[in-house]
Amino acid sequence: MGDSKLVFASEEIDAQFCYEGKDLGADCREGRTVFKVWSPLAERLCLRLYKDGTSPAYIEKEMERGEKGVWHREFPENLHGTYYDYLVTAGGREVRTADPYAVGCSCNGDRSLAVDLRKTDPPGFDSDCPPEPGPERIIYELHIKDFSHDPASGVPEAFRGKYKAFTVPGKGGEHPACMEYLKSLGITHVHLLPFFDFGSVDEAGDGEQFNWGYDPVNYNVPEGSYATDAVDGLVRIRECKEMIQALHASGIRVIMDVVYNHTHRGDSWLQRMVPGYYYRFMEDGTLSNGSACGNDIAAGRAMVDNYIADSVMYWAREYHLDGFRFDLMGLLTVELMNRIRRELDEAFGPGEKMLYGEPWSADDSPMEEGTNAAQKVNAGLLEDGIGIFSDDTRDVIKGSVFHVEEPGFVNGASKLESKLLHAVTGWRDGGACFIPKSCAQIINYVSAHDNYTLWDKLVLSMHGEGAAFNFPYEDVMEANRLAAFIYFTCQGNLFLQAGEEFGRTKHGEDNSYCSAPAVNMLRWGQTEEFGSLVEYYRGLIRLRKRLPGLCDKSPEAVERISRKQILKDGVVSFHVDNRPLKDGRGAVEWEELLVLYNASGKAYGFVPGQAEESAVWEILADGREADCRRSTVPGEEILVQAGSGMLLGRRAVT
Repeated sequence: MGDSKLVFASEEIDAQFCYEGKDLGADCREGRTVFKVWSPLAERLCLRLYKDGTSPAYIEKEMERGEKGVWHREFPENLHGTYYDYLVTAGGREVRTADPYAVGCSCNGDRSLAVDLRKTDPPGFDSDCPPEPGPERIIYELHIKDFSHDPASGVPEAFRGKYKAFTVPGKGGEHPACMEYLKSLGITHVHLLPFFDFGSVDEAGDGEQFNWGYDPVNYNVPEGSYATDAVDGLVRIRECKEMIQALHASGIRVIMDVVYNHTHRGDSWLQRMVPGYYYRFMEDGTLSNGSACGNDIAAGRAMVDNYIADSVMYWAREYHLDGFRFDLMGLLTVELMNRIRRELDEAFGPGEKMLYGEPWSADDSPMEEGTNAAQKVNAGLLEDGIGIFSDDTRDVIKGSVFHVEEPGFVNGASKLESKLLHAVTGWRDGGACFIPKSCAQIINYVSAHDNYTLWDKLVLSMHGEGAAFNFPYEDVMEANRLAAFIYFTCQGNLFLQAGEEFGRTKHGEDNSYCSAPAVNMLRWGQTEEFGSLVEYYRGLIRLRKRLPGLCDKSPEAVERISRKQILKDGVVSFHVDNRPLKDGRGAVEWEELLVLYNASGKAYGFVPGQAEESAVWEILADGREADCRRSTVPGEEILVQAGSGMLLGRRAVT
């Protein structure tokens, strides 16, 4: 990276060389193949073609320079399945690079692959489409290897940890696993951790390698370690499409976790193609490191933004993806995120594709002049259809993710009642450092792949170091149910880490990004041991979909929440107007909801509907059962047990 500052001002590059075409890369079709790359600082570019991913080049051709710094070369044949790379001379120095715009690559991503994409479609993929949207979005965060690595998954050994695991049923019966389990749980979206080509595992290595994948190498190519054949660059493309097709066929939409804020190394294909342009630098010439991963992509520059927006649109169109989760979105700009939202809406319809991300960065990073960081404090500048993870909700429920001993509302903290009552509106009525445009911008969660699992956090904060992570402590189970009950009764979108609903443990590891698969994998046998917890989550999921007052994502949804009360230390309540949504969606069984959270340590008694003696209330969920629907007796006192919640619904009087 020492030669990165060749140099120039990025504003000059943008003014002279910004290219708005959508044809960079290798365009393969019958009768011709066109190679195009953007390299405005290059003095010479040479294209090299290969028969496979390892043999020497069989042909070398000089590229021709065109307008806006775009180099091109055309061949009168379809070169589908041909590998290639470039020799780029800039500033008198020649470097070898793969194509940053490539849609295929060799094993470990070292060479690019020319692909006629229609030849990679599995049967029926042209008619593949996502399931119709339901009344609520419930997102389930999965890692592809975690999903099926466990031999108890019921997935054939050759498919374990692979894209193909999603194309087979998995274990069935009373305690299902893998796809059978996902269908039974009732979630609406699967959020898959990064599955574009990443650099932290050897694709030719064994199945015991593991990484979350937040280290991109080839942004527009699926990761090869999840394919049954990592050497043939076409297999990963076809099998990735098969995975998405299978999830759609099972009624589940698919969200891709994307990492456009940094690359695996600063010496990336982007850097080699246009030295110094794609990265942010400090005043002393060193790479900025707001990602804590060694480099930051320079979002806010014209061709950087084009690259990212075009990449998102490519995945949405070519792989039929239904949404994107942005890692460290705070390193990107409000302007870029709004552009992506706008382009997706124009291509697929308003709100059809979900967009959300982490509204923070690991450290400061120099932004381009005139841009705004896509951080939480700038939520009001983001389009309403761009969601942000609510760490405020997460931390008020279970406590700090950075200090394991620090509790939240469910595990022993005090004086959090007011914050909790703000959380139920998605912080629309204040209480945080920002005011979202609507609760549609809020992603409610209590655990994700980062930091401790919910179970481990509760065990450590309630039982201390030395506690047994595999033991089903009743007080931890109680706190887990209450945590789930709370965020499932908050307005906003719902998100849970895979396995949260059956006490997933990583044995106290809080950063398992490269830990062994045995640490990270979903242990499907726990769905039986923690069967009552699984059923509780299933009930919450079923119930949530029937409650328009909580599903409402409009800016006016906050007005549905009323009569918020702190009843005593550790006990709060509120009412929800549960009448139909404005568009008429949502079957309404209960006109009004009453929600109570009790973390006081003692049972709390109350009589619902005292001012409405004719009202008929039903208990819809309590600390033990969800979607239970038990009738109450008018005027009778009801007890909310310690460490639990209660949801009641009032039917209309006829």
